[in-house]
Amino acid sequence: MDGGRPTAPIAAVSVEAFTVPTDAPESDGTLEWDATTMVLVRIDAAGRRGIGYSYADTATATLIRDKLARLLMGRDAWSINARWIDMTRAIRNLGRPGICSMAISAVDTALWDLKGKLLGVPLGDLLGAARDSIVAYGSGGFTSYTLERLREQLGGWARDGLTAVKMKVGRDAVADIQRVGAAREAIGPDVRLFVDANGAYTREQALRQAQRFAANDVRWFEEPVSSDDLAGLRLLRDTRPGGMAIAAGEYGYDLFYFRRMMEAGAVDAIQADATRCGGVTGFMDAATLADAFGLPLSSHCAPALHVALCCAARRAVHLEYFHDHVRIEALFFDGVPQPRGGQLYPDRTRPGLGLEPREKDMERYRQ
Repeated sequence: MDGGRPTAPIAAVSVEAFTVPTDAPESDGTLEWDATTMVLVRIDAAGRRGIGYSYADTATATLIRDKLARLLMGRDAWSINARWIDMTRAIRNLGRPGICSMAISAVDTALWDLKGKLLGVPLGDLLGAARDSIVAYGSGGFTSYTLERLREQLGGWARDGLTAVKMKVGRDAVADIQRVGAAREAIGPDVRLFVDANGAYTREQALRQAQRFAANDVRWFEEPVSSDDLAGLRLLRDTRPGGMAIAAGEYGYDLFYFRRMMEAGAVDAIQADATRCGGVTGFMDAATLADAFGLPLSSHCAPALHVALCCAARRAVHLEYFHDHVRIEALFFDGVPQPRGGQLYPDRTRPGLGLEPREKDMERYRQ
């Protein structure tokens, strides 16, 4: 107790990294990869343990171990905002975007999970649920896929009841037209089709592609140009075909990034990623900013982490059910939610995030 107020001094902080190979070679418009690394944080206080994670690199784990963990030891786990301030101040000379923000994100999420477990309350209820479930859209359709594999994946999600799917474009502008057509054939006319160029197109290419994609009723054009090109995004937003939303935001590491994008009128919908933008605290701050600007919000990747956050964020419209992270979360955790009727529901019978690591299954992927 502290002056009559209950406290929960942090007794232990640990961090590990795990690298999982993809089930096939993967690429998007600008990058190729064959593995994904998860950085997992565990924080103990008052006899409970919280977990948080980011999809990052082993350097993120090193930063947590060497820089952030000592800021937490013995401090009150209830005071999450104070811990967040401590961490953001400590990395001032290292740079806020990138590794530092991903490290803070994993720690912050672990603190929120711990708080939920200390109270015996699921995270969505702790934040204040706005809805019971959130639309999940299947995300994959990598540029490395054959047309057959593309049809199989996206069509499979449609048959499973998902009402929207997203595919990667940007590697070959001409081939993308055929690929988008194949995707539409596979999912039928009633499932919404999204595309993500990961900033691969020039402005001129993106303008042409938007018109061509409209022929197959593409509803969401993500990062048609670099997310740093706010003027280019605004150009696309001003000239896009009717019914097609321009979206970006997954590389937002702080509120200043999101505010600049919104003030520029660059997007129809904003994306945020709690594994990058400062954890639960940062995501909910971004959600408040989206509320202030009247923009729809969508989460980027990490569906098992975001389901509770999207159910609490007032302007959330859907969640990215990303192929790689779905595989990893199902492999690593008990309590991972599965889509039902195109929706993802948090498990409100389990406290915190509702996830428990499966230690034996994770061991073979440890770095």
